[in-house]
Amino acid sequence: MKKAIIIGASSGIGQEVSRLLISEGYKVGIAARRLPFLEEFKEKYPDQVVTKQLDVTSGNASETLLELIDELGGMDLFFLSSGIGRQNRDLNLDLELQILNTNVLGFSRMVTTAFNYFKTADKPGHIAVISSIAGTKGLGVSTSYSASKRFQNTYIQSLVQLARIEDLNIKFTDIKPGFVDTDLLNDEHNYPLKMQSDYVAKKIIKALRKHKRSVIIDWRYAVLVFFWKLIPNWLWERMKIGK
Repeated sequence: MKKAIIIGASSGIGQEVSRLLISEGYKVGIAARRLPFLEEFKEKYPDQVVTKQLDVTSGNASETLLELIDELGGMDLFFLSSGIGRQNRDLNLDLELQILNTNVLGFSRMVTTAFNYFKTADKPGHIAVISSIAGTKGLGVSTSYSASKRFQNTYIQSLVQLARIEDLNIKFTDIKPGFVDTDLLNDEHNYPLKMQSDYVAKKIIKALRKHKRSVIIDWRYAVLVFFWKLIPNWLWERMKIGK
């Protein structure tokens, strides 16, 4: 039986991906800050789910992740779904640092731990993360969020190269969704082309099966990103997006 660890599985995309993996015969270890939501999910699949309370911003998060892997009996797939983001036009410093702490430090803490696990275990592995199309260009209304997503894209790319340097059999998938209707989005703003988490989860599972290196979800956002990349920086920086 294959085993998967899903971080950020208390709701939204993480929980939907957990559900689909279970339907495909996986045993899953799910973790998040909100333990009651994890336990509620486990009640539906008592023989296929192991739970652990974990905060990616905590200094002991790496140790907690390793404990969860041990309780699960190993890991074939690591899936990181946790992250935060808010529009912050006023550049509230506390909010900026909160986003960076989760999306940069927490992200690095979790992904590095997973990488080193597969390296030490000397077994094939798959590391998948949810970043965002926001990493494509700097967004003035979401400075720390878009910057943190660019960091994630580059970090994964660097790990792909490192795995090749060290001859490790680790696959990587960088998942870049557009707007998804989850707790992450703030209702006070209008987000276009919003997708449902179950729809996005199905697209993610398809990408994982094919071991895709990178995937944009869905085709509408792929078209959008294609044209974004064609816009020169001098013009992009003059565009009042989100005004």
